[in-house]
Amino acid sequence: MKILHIVDKKIVLPALILLLWMSFTGAQAETKLIMLGTGTPVPNAERAGQGIAIIYNGKAYLFDVGGGVVKRCIQAWKQMGFKSLNPTKISHLFITHLHSDHVLDYPEFANTYWWRRTSQINVYGPVGIEKMAWGYYQMIRFSIRHRIEGKQPVKNPTFYQTIQHEYKKGGWTFNKNGIKIEAFEVAHGDLHPAFGYKIQTPDKTIVISGDTMKSEKVIEMATGADILVHEVISEDGISRISPFWQKYHSSYHTRTPELAEIANKAKPKLLILTHVLHYTAPVESALHEIKKLYKGKVVLANDLDVF
Repeated sequence: MKILHIVDKKIVLPALILLLWMSFTGAQAETKLIMLGTGTPVPNAERAGQGIAIIYNGKAYLFDVGGGVVKRCIQAWKQMGFKSLNPTKISHLFITHLHSDHVLDYPEFANTYWWRRTSQINVYGPVGIEKMAWGYYQMIRFSIRHRIEGKQPVKNPTFYQTIQHEYKKGGWTFNKNGIKIEAFEVAHGDLHPAFGYKIQTPDKTIVISGDTMKSEKVIEMATGADILVHEVISEDGISRISPFWQKYHSSYHTRTPELAEIANKAKPKLLILTHVLHYTAPVESALHEIKKLYKGKVVLANDLDVF
């Protein structure tokens, strides 16, 4: 019994402590994807504008910030327990392109409780994000001046300002704290540049298409990925609109047969459909159409879905 006691005390307990520590740190480091907003420019009571959060090792990285996305961040924080989605805790925002449904909550995100921030927001994206920031400063200048010059104590009076990292083309990377984010260019009609993002952590590879027509670059970046988040047009839906608008939307977005081809070539472990343009057809039509042509795992995303 004495020998067993010594073994138990000197080996078993430390081993248990190590296992518990590994379990805890592993849980902390596990990569999560939260669909904060899955909508389009079409008003929708159930879907915010575009927004995706990647959470890794206790930090949240935000991709696009369409209308309603900040509210979704707060819901994910308060109702679902994702503390890193407290808007004041998010320090990195990546923009795919400057269409309204991807950036309308930029002023709200930058201004939410900025006087309680411990660090400024870094914004990465295409040329134009600096002008967008200055527009926000002008919009909110009275409130900012009142908070700084009034009786309210503000420790960091410049933290309403964001730090912009502006790029004319893809190929640039963010690589810090165990997460690597690579920007690549996609074709979105006559809007240039428009970016997709490839996110790599020790346990996940995730590709976000951004808004794009069928892209060989997406296939290249998403080959073998754990998750591909891709926008899509319902074929049933687009068939219900005029030839002019069919041609227009097809030059900006990816139709379901095209996305099925992308997925069949890239073979992601999971395909997530977002930004579904379905017109007067049911939104589920895009999912049904993809499933007829692609046998891999595919889901239609809703706001606040977690993967």
